[in-house]
Amino acid sequence: MSSTAPSGIQDVLHGGRLSITSVRAEQVLDSRGWPTISVALTLDDGSVHEAAAPAGASTGAFEAVELRDDAPEYSGRGVLNAVAGVEGAVAATLTATPWDGIRQLDDALRELDGTPNLARLGANAIVAVSMAASRGFAHLAGVPLYVWIAAQTGSDPLMPVPHFNVLNGGAHAANDLDFQEFMIAPVGVGSEQDAVRAGSETYHALQAAVRDQFHTAGLGDEGGFAPPIANPVQALDLLVAAIATAGYTTDQVKVAIDPAANGFYLGDGNYQVDGRRLDRRQLVDYYDGLLGDYPIWSLEDGMAENDFEGWQLLFERVGDRAQVMGDDLFVTDPARIRQGAAEHYANSALIKVNQIGTVSQTFDAIAAARENDMTCMVSHRSGETPDTFIADLVVGTGVGQIKSGAPARGERVAKYNRLMSIERSEPRLRYGLR
Repeated sequence: MSSTAPSGIQDVLHGGRLSITSVRAEQVLDSRGWPTISVALTLDDGSVHEAAAPAGASTGAFEAVELRDDAPEYSGRGVLNAVAGVEGAVAATLTATPWDGIRQLDDALRELDGTPNLARLGANAIVAVSMAASRGFAHLAGVPLYVWIAAQTGSDPLMPVPHFNVLNGGAHAANDLDFQEFMIAPVGVGSEQDAVRAGSETYHALQAAVRDQFHTAGLGDEGGFAPPIANPVQALDLLVAAIATAGYTTDQVKVAIDPAANGFYLGDGNYQVDGRRLDRRQLVDYYDGLLGDYPIWSLEDGMAENDFEGWQLLFERVGDRAQVMGDDLFVTDPARIRQGAAEHYANSALIKVNQIGTVSQTFDAIAAARENDMTCMVSHRSGETPDTFIADLVVGTGVGQIKSGAPARGERVAKYNRLMSIERSEPRLRYGLR
């Protein structure tokens, strides 16, 4: 651990055995108005530790799957079966014995489920239990959650660069913009407080420009604006202008994009962007041109999850000057991350706890990326709750990057507010990229 690590971090690997006396679950609503599951674990000392599962709209084919009710209520998206599973079989397992660590508990949950993608009990149920249990272990150790996470992963805590999704398209918005996310990233400021300020000021500058130009400021799922545009260049022009209007340079605030290419993949190596049909080489040429014209530093899911030839072409072309990140490609799976590194698909992995289903496997995914000199970015989902687990996760693992939507809407800003709170409590922590 570095000298900037919080005091006591060396002593929290073994905070005690987790004895759970009761387990409660309930159906709650996420930020899109659809049900998700919230879990509360009561320990033998009377403390209660809660967590709520996020839900994705843009999901990869290989990620762990949610359990939904497929009943008339909530258009089939209810989670009462997942709730029943937690309060039944999961509760019986968790209360039967004390737990030595999060990996032992997570392994028991996966064994209880018995499927490779958590389809029987549901990844939404399992991840909520795993996050709540992690909070319980941190409580036993007597440290904040991020300190416990740092100890579990052998990491130096780091305040991350937030990537604010301020313009939405694709599966997150009702416009004709094929690319899903256009983000601003304050890579050249001095602190988390400064970064959140830059994000907020740029967001409001962008809001004024969108209202002036389109006479509307409608929002997508993650709080970004969703103007009636179709050309990614229009979105990038709006972002660069907003950065300047807010008083920042593109050295201080850069741009990141998540095209989410699954959404405009036609198959057989062909894509459609803004009404134009592009083969994989033409799409790589298009990205190459955007990187030359705009201050884009990170490119996520630029190719479809199964277009491996396209990933190799993209990485070969721009991997030396941009972060080429896999989301649907990797789905927070350690084995897929290692394969992607070996095949030269990408140099970065997006990390979503509910994609793989447990906290310990999330730690493994980050470790796999680090073993292969890949960067990581911790991410929310489009369907969120006020749960701030990922804020502690990104600080504790020290990966240096997070995205949690726009600097607006309560479920998004809860994460950013938690990051600022951590920084205030530990001013020695460095801010910036890993």
